[in-house]
Amino acid sequence: MKTKIQKQHPMLLNLHKIKENGIVILDDVRGLPSGDESYTSPEYVICIGHQGNMQLCYDDYPDHSEARTVAVVFPNHTLRKVSLSDNYLATLIVVDSTMLNDPLLNIINQMRYRYEPHPWVKLDRHQYGIIMKLVGVMRETSTINIDDCRLLLTRQLEYLMRLLGYYRDINLQEPHSCHRVSTKFLNDLANHFRKHRDVAFYAEKACLSTKHFSTVIKQETGHTAAWWIHTQVVNEAKMLLHMRNDLNIQAIADLLGFNDQSTFSRYFQREIGLYPTEYRKQLKG
Repeated sequence: MKTKIQKQHPMLLNLHKIKENGIVILDDVRGLPSGDESYTSPEYVICIGHQGNMQLCYDDYPDHSEARTVAVVFPNHTLRKVSLSDNYLATLIVVDSTMLNDPLLNIINQMRYRYEPHPWVKLDRHQYGIIMKLVGVMRETSTINIDDCRLLLTRQLEYLMRLLGYYRDINLQEPHSCHRVSTKFLNDLANHFRKHRDVAFYAEKACLSTKHFSTVIKQETGHTAAWWIHTQVVNEAKMLLHMRNDLNIQAIADLLGFNDQSTFSRYFQREIGLYPTEYRKQLKG
């Protein structure tokens, strides 16, 4: 018999607070708000597992949450519980989706293409302890009645994400790491996409043939390597067009490694249907 929606779930009890504060820390979380049903969060959620185990499907791919795992789940991804141990316990950092437009949290959007295919990071005891100390600082900050509380929380979240990204990178080469090919690819992509937009370059770095590499990436992430490359470039371009009003189109083309402005403009238009100048004008309303 399927479990009904958990009306006492911390996320459901704090919907107003999440909207009002922007960033909320929720402790003693024991499952998904939807019970056994599929759940698609409208918010950005960082889930830190403390004990027990939850087997689940993430966008129809099998995954799990357990002790010392951290999941970075972007809005509109679907989670469905498969099984849950009685002692499962987690902490959630829930970020209202509108906060992702805050320039101070641009680090989150930059990391999007590392976490969206497989959001889970396994930490060792030391790394987990450091992350929890930061969460403790954020928890304490959220109780302080000062005008710039939201700004402080935003800065602390940015630091937490940078540290988590560092731990994720250094843990990549561990033999037990899941999805090692796509994880390495997405990290290589973040480092090299400004100069390399060809699949063969990343296949060579993975020591695989281009054909086999492409097959593995598709199997592990649900998207082709070319899709990830184009998505990374276009979203970086969108961010620059939105945040860097001090840069003209030629300067952005240079930053992204295009030979000239016209080549960049055609590439951008082909991917989203608007030229960079049109996209920037649309942003300004």
